[in-house]
Formats: sequence, structure tokens, C-alpha cells
Amino acid sequence: MGKRADRFVLRLLAAFLVQLAGSGLVAADEFHTPSISAMRVEWRAALDQFRTEVSGRPAATSTFSFAIQQRFAASDPRSMPALVQLNAITSEIFTGIGRSPIPVLLPFDAAAWLDARQSGAADAANVARYQADFRPVDVFHAGLSGYDATFSLAPGAGDGLPHRTFARPVEVQITGSLLVYDLADPAGGKGEPVKSLSAQYPDMRRFIREGYVRYAFTKFGVPYVVSIQCLDSTPRARRLACREAYPIAERFLRALRVAGGQPSRQRRDIASIIAERPVSASSEFTYRRSGDIIARTGARRTSGRADVTAYSQIRFPLVRVPVAVRSQQFARRDKTRLAGGTYPWRDNFCEDRSFNVGQCASGVGHQGQDIRPGSCTAEESAEGCDDKRQAIVAVRDAVVIRSPKQQAATLQINTRTEHIRFRYMHMNPSAMDAEGLLNGRRVIEGEPIGVVSNYLDRPNGTSRHLHFDVQVFTRDGWLWVNPYTTLVSAYERLIRGRGREIGTEPVTAAAVAHAMEAVGPGPHEGGEN
Repeated sequence: MGKRADRFVLRLLAAFLVQLAGSGLVAADEFHTPSISAMRVEWRAALDQFRTEVSGRPAATSTFSFAIQQRFAASDPRSMPALVQLNAITSEIFTGIGRSPIPVLLPFDAAAWLDARQSGAADAANVARYQADFRPVDVFHAGLSGYDATFSLAPGAGDGLPHRTFARPVEVQITGSLLVYDLADPAGGKGEPVKSLSAQYPDMRRFIREGYVRYAFTKFGVPYVVSIQCLDSTPRARRLACREAYPIAERFLRALRVAGGQPSRQRRDIASIIAERPVSASSEFTYRRSGDIIARTGARRTSGRADVTAYSQIRFPLVRVPVAVRSQQFARRDKTRLAGGTYPWRDNFCEDRSFNVGQCASGVGHQGQDIRPGSCTAEESAEGCDDKRQAIVAVRDAVVIRSPKQQAATLQINTRTEHIRFRYMHMNPSAMDAEGLLNGRRVIEGEPIGVVSNYLDRPNGTSRHLHFDVQVFTRDGWLWVNPYTTLVSAYERLIRGRGREIGTEPVTAAAVAHAMEAVGPGPHEGGEN
């Protein structure tokens, strides 16, 4: 009975495959767009909090009109004139603040600033006194999905803060977003309450994740996350310990006030759908499936994690083709790659590294993908192609997040349907500084922003390649996700051909017939009973 039952099951499976093959090919390698949830903003609550914050200030009393304008729709900014007036004032410091469709919380006392301005005491040089001693904003970017800002606190600044060992300014980031990416995230939603802030933020969670201490809370129906990059270690002069970051983050949180933003139409959730890809097949491009990292190269010998999400429709970051996406750290262990060839590509997102990556089974990984450009041909070299100056371009219209001397450049996209970041690494910091690739610069898709280099803390610190990664905003803040599928689909658009996934070739009628032969005849067709 055992053999007969096994054969019966196999024949049923083969028959099912025949039915699929009869209508064409079995699509085993479809990609999907991300699933994104849209928040519903409680603007009346934001207006009430702002009224409380400015009460008792003479200048504010004469400036802001809190009467609800019933003749305008709730999504019309004119229905809440106080917010329109607030945006006009704070936009002088935080450019474009009125573009945010959510209440903008910043450590800025607008009422005190307004009082001082009317008396002639307020100017850009002393703005820190109205920002809980945090220096003028390093980055502020408001878009159609929310806003992001980075402030810093200099050593010794901030009355009442404990002495710290770390000798450089501490950067504090805040993001509020109308859009939240729905990740399969077993580590998400954890953390501990902060008792000293529970009255101001009842649902606040504090946790350390992916190299940052994070404070996540909900206000006015919107998720906000305040974060500081740190290490859970002993304090050192050149390395900020998370225990030293706690009081700075909490000072920042206590100082948060409503600083701007304006109502917009309610958004709908964005469902995941099959991503668009070229119809015609490429004759050359092949790639291994997402999650198929080189054997035993994950931390504690864990494997990769399959992720077939194309997180954004981007322009591929390199100009010349072909290119190779494969491990730089464990290249010698990849026995299956073609010698000297470009294809097949191979995922290296969850390779063993010391970086925290919640999307990898081990909790640590590479954070992104390594992209190696191909060598110039003799003909291309004659026309000026240089192996050491392979152009890198912006993958989307974006705003740059990068301070001087940093070796990473991040492009941020903030539109009605996306709140996402793309990071480039291993370009020379001096060259990026000279080109003005710094905080706040706007770039357009396809614009050259550098060349593939080998910088890692110093020139010649690594092989010549581009490290490229992707972060999306979640209720735990910005998290790294696997960019492999995003890069595959971008490359397909660049070469105008669909790649072939190695190991998941489509099932055809001929393949099914071969499988049927392997199953053998049924019990009443002369076979063994």
C-alpha cells in the first residue's frame, strides 16, 4: 500500500502540473511591491496640544486664531488657521515644513521664539536657546508622507545633563510618517516603557535595535520614532555608549512641541501587487533566488532569508553593464559562479557581519548588497572608459542625508506613496565633500553622484565595489530590508530584458511528461502492485 499511495500522490501532482503547463508557464519568480499602511491623523488633537503649548504667551495670543473654520473641509488647511499661521513662522527655520501631512514635532518652542522675535531678540544665531540647547537643525526634510529631522547636541551643552565620556556632538534623529511599511518582523513591537516620560507619551517603548537606541510612540494617530546611533557598551571618547545616549534622547523628547504641518486628504492603505517587469527575456542575465547565500556564510551558519519584494521602482545605481552582484567577503567560497563571469547574481544580504539586521535569522548580517562593475573592454577603453572611474548615479529624485567626512551617502524619498532610503558606501569622502554631496542637497534620478571606489575608513580599505542598501520606515523606525529583488528588477529595466532565476525554471509540458515517465505506470497498467 505504501508504494501505491506514493505513486498515486505523485501522479496527482504531475496531473496538476500538466494543467498549469497547458496554459503556459508556471511563474515561480514573480516579484511583489511592498504592503504599506496609511495612518489616520487626529488633527483636532494636534491643534488642542498647540493651543496648550502657546497659552499664556502674549505674542502667541495675538498671532494665532484657533477658531475652527466650519465652512472648509476637515482636510483643507484653512479649516485650522492657527496651523497655517504656525507654518508661516516656523518655515523661516524649517524650510518646507508646511508640506508635511502630519503634525511636525520638533524640540522648538515656537511661542518663546515668537515672543523674542517681537522684542527683537530672536535670530538664527541664537536659535539653540529655543531648542533645548540643540544646535540649529542639521537635516530637515518634509514631504508628502511625513518628515525627518536631525539635530545635534555639542559636548557640554544642556543644563542638568550628566557628564559624558563621548567627546563629539551627539546626533538625534526624529521621523514621523503617515506611511508605515508592513514587514514580517518577529523582532518588532518590543521594548520597555520609560517611566519618566509616561505622562507625555503613554505608549512609549525604548529599545536598542540595528545600532540605535530608539524611542517609539504614537501621537495624534501617527507613529514617531526618536533615535540615536550608539553601542551597548562601556563609554569611550570616540564611541557613544547607549547609556550616555539615554538622557540626551529624553531631553529631546521632553522638548518636543507642535511646530507645523497641515491637513491633507485621507490616504488609503497600499496593497502589495505583482511588480511590473520586462516581458521579453534577456539572453544573458541570470540570478540565484533571494536568500540563496553562499553555503555556511551566514552568522552561526544560518542561511539567507528569501524576500521577493521590489521595495521601489528605482534606476539601477551603476551606469555601465554588465555588473556583478555577489559577495566580496566570501567570493572564494562561491564554487558555483562562472569563472571571471558576471552572472549569475547571488544574494549577500544575510552574510556574516557584525551589523545588526533584524530581517536575518541570526539577527546580524551585511545590511545590503555588493555591486562590482565589469571591466572596460578594449574598445570602451579606447573611447575613454576607465575601470577606476565607473559612474554611480542617483536611483531616484531624492534629498541627500550626509554630513562632511562621512563615508556613506543616503538618498531619501518622501512622496505620497513612499517613505524610503537608499544608502551608498565606499565612495571617497573627500570627493563627495568636494562635489557638495551633503545634507539637504536635492538630486534627480540618473544624476551622477560619484564613482565606484574602494574606501573603507581609508583609501584601498576594501575591494573596488559599491555597497547599496535600503531602509523603510516601520513602527520600530528605519529598518534595513533586502535590496536584492529591488536591484534585480531595476537591472532588468536597464537592460530591457527579464532575467532567468537559476533553480526555478518554468514548468513546461515537456518537463511534466518527463516527470510522468519518472513516476511510472499506474497499478492497473502493468506495473508492480
